[in-house]
Amino acid sequence: MSIATEPVAVGPTAFRVAGGAVAVTTVSVLPVFLTGALSVQLTSELGFDSSGLGLAVALYFGVSALFSLPVGMLVERVGSRVTSRIAVVGAAVLMAALALGARNYASLVVLLLCGAWCNVMGQLSSNLTLARSVPEHRLGLSFGVKQAAIPTATLLAGAAVPGVALTIGWRWAYAIGAVLALAAWTLTPKANAEPPPSKPAKGQRATAALGVIGAASGLAAGTATALGIFLVASAVDRGVDPGLAGLVLTMGSVVGLSMRMLHGWLADRREGQHIAFVAGSLALGAAGFGLLAVPGAPALVVGTILAFGLGWAWPGLLQFAVVRLNPSAPAAATSIVQVGVYAGGFGGPIVFGTLAAHVSFPVAWTVSAVVMLVSAAGMLVGRRMLLAHAARHR
Repeated sequence: MSIATEPVAVGPTAFRVAGGAVAVTTVSVLPVFLTGALSVQLTSELGFDSSGLGLAVALYFGVSALFSLPVGMLVERVGSRVTSRIAVVGAAVLMAALALGARNYASLVVLLLCGAWCNVMGQLSSNLTLARSVPEHRLGLSFGVKQAAIPTATLLAGAAVPGVALTIGWRWAYAIGAVLALAAWTLTPKANAEPPPSKPAKGQRATAALGVIGAASGLAAGTATALGIFLVASAVDRGVDPGLAGLVLTMGSVVGLSMRMLHGWLADRREGQHIAFVAGSLALGAAGFGLLAVPGAPALVVGTILAFGLGWAWPGLLQFAVVRLNPSAPAAATSIVQVGVYAGGFGGPIVFGTLAAHVSFPVAWTVSAVVMLVSAAGMLVGRRMLLAHAARHR
């Protein structure tokens, strides 16, 4: 199915659109991943354990799930120019507040929850920008580049551990993040792109299939979110130096970033099969989560590469497929799938944090591997529903 997009000049314009989407998405999601990377310092000073960290992150994504649908409709109505700027300013205010006001566990949680909407608005406004401003033959790569913002945020968070938290203090890491968020303002869209002139028939939207795919993506997102939040704490628990653990997280983020862009580049060069590729990536990524349960540095490194490179490299490809199905309302359509992703982000850290605190990190990683296999199967079921739906409306 083709997608009608507004013609746009190639070269610097397309590059700036993708770069702006990456910047907005990165700073919007940075607060929560920075919190995960700084977990060792935060838990030590503010007095809570891994289950408390899991609960804080879970509540953050739970609130994000509640905001997803209304924010999606707001972004469609107002446009990506204003909402992108609101998102980056909100993220800057949130990180500044965390740097100054997080004095105990309760204040940390309250501040995170008050800023959860920034992540939702940043994600959906960037989706709208790409869907309406990037040529069709580059749309897959643009979504891959945009979703590379998530491991970019994790990369920045991981680098902040040895570079900032262990030298001048964790509060300065949030302060620097606030400055980066304000700098992202310069890369927000200068104007709203016009929507396509016609809307697809309602029956062509395959809502039930997208619901199944959203549920499967929720399972995958739950395990992958735990990866970014708990990898450092897990490595330290097995005796790895905190600075080295932060560098391992940074390495995994670079791998994940590269693979997301590769997924997008390949998507522009094939006809269909996008959901099948997502399922395959999840199944292979499950092996990486399983390796994280195995003792030893080699298993940690290889498991991190596989888990980030395959188990957390699919969101851009999935959003690309959803946008192609719903060109008239890309932000609203992707908000449906994002409900599942955020719901997974809510449940995943709770389950993982509880298992890690009361059983062990190896058990938590093993359970994550099993859940990711189940999510791969769910993607295949959703794909079959999409094919059946397309056959009925062909």
